[in-house]
Amino acid sequence: MRRAGHRALFAGGCVRDMLLGTPPKDYDVATSATPGEVAALFDKTIHVGASFGVTVVVLPEAQFEVTTFRTDGPYTDGRHPAFVQFRGEVEDAQRRDFTINAMFFDPESEQIVDYVRGQDDLDSRLIRTVGEPRQRFAEDHLRLLRAVRFAGRLRFAIEPATFDAIREMAHLVTTTSAERIRDELTKILTEGGARSALELMDETGLLEHVLPEIAQMKGVEQPPEFHPEGDVFTHTLILADMLKGAPPTLAFGALLHDVGKPATMTVEDRIRFNNHDKIGAEMAEAICKRLRMSNHDTERIVWLVDQHMRLAHAPQMRVSKLKRFVREPGFPELLQLGRLDCLASHGDTKTIDWIEHYVDKIPPDAIRPTPLLTGDDLIALGYTPSPLFGEILRTIEDAQLEGSIPTKKAALEYVRSHWPLPH
Repeated sequence: MRRAGHRALFAGGCVRDMLLGTPPKDYDVATSATPGEVAALFDKTIHVGASFGVTVVVLPEAQFEVTTFRTDGPYTDGRHPAFVQFRGEVEDAQRRDFTINAMFFDPESEQIVDYVRGQDDLDSRLIRTVGEPRQRFAEDHLRLLRAVRFAGRLRFAIEPATFDAIREMAHLVTTTSAERIRDELTKILTEGGARSALELMDETGLLEHVLPEIAQMKGVEQPPEFHPEGDVFTHTLILADMLKGAPPTLAFGALLHDVGKPATMTVEDRIRFNNHDKIGAEMAEAICKRLRMSNHDTERIVWLVDQHMRLAHAPQMRVSKLKRFVREPGFPELLQLGRLDCLASHGDTKTIDWIEHYVDKIPPDAIRPTPLLTGDDLIALGYTPSPLFGEILRTIEDAQLEGSIPTKKAALEYVRSHWPLPH
């Protein structure tokens, strides 16, 4: 683009990350070239938002999002400008969300181009909007959540005027689409600094609007012999701070694993939360649907919440029951959740260690052996297909997993003796 006479600079998050010494995940480019001029310069481009000046340039080594320098017209929907006008780089910097995301880098001179004092805020470890905070947040209400995400991940403070604006406008975050909120929460939970971000969500009032079920955990005390760390909210925060790099399903399963406790708390011989796993699973399903999670992710998250208390009983399970448990598709994530749950409370991981040792030493074919019998075998014996088939086959598989029926011949004999056919 420069060879063609256009101004072109790296822009936004990649510049911030370079200054922080963090390898950028991707590189965005801001340019004086219009989308049509960009497309004419490269063999393969994708117009993802030509009306907003955005073009993706596809090169063999990577894809680059290229945006024409612009100013934005009025925002009427809390997300998109009504129109954009192509302008210069100064105006382009001034339309961006936060100062630390509004810097440019000139690869030829190797100089930072900073029109918004982003370097000063980076040095001061501050999240500050570009320009007037209320105007920036009114343009895109998701920026309310983005501010706490960046503050949490980078361990930065939020500049006072920016913080006050978030607190005043927190209720507007609910006008943002569920999908965008879900994606932002996923980043909060998995990019690092989740505890700090959740605390900021609580302090600014965002939490009660985005995840009121988590806000309700505050002040819900727990038995100190199992949870010396404090209430359910504190426990969840400690656990959340260990989620960096976790799969999204594990991250949300961890966030929601005790979501049923506020509704089930009783004080008997001690504080108890009877059936909080089952109630929590129902609540988790409702939350996942509200956030428009995929069916797969919803099922996994709900399963993690529903099953997390079973880990404590694994060493006492029958062999067949334990083998069925550990071969569940989500079990590796459940085991990770169990370890995090222990580390965020009493710190005793002996049961989790026992399960990990069991899983490591047992051969895969011992957990999921080839079935000794099928429905066809039962039909060959003279049985008529019926719901009884399921009972018979499960009983045989249990015995196979236990090691008490090792061969097909023994399985057939067992069926004949326990479910004799009428003469």
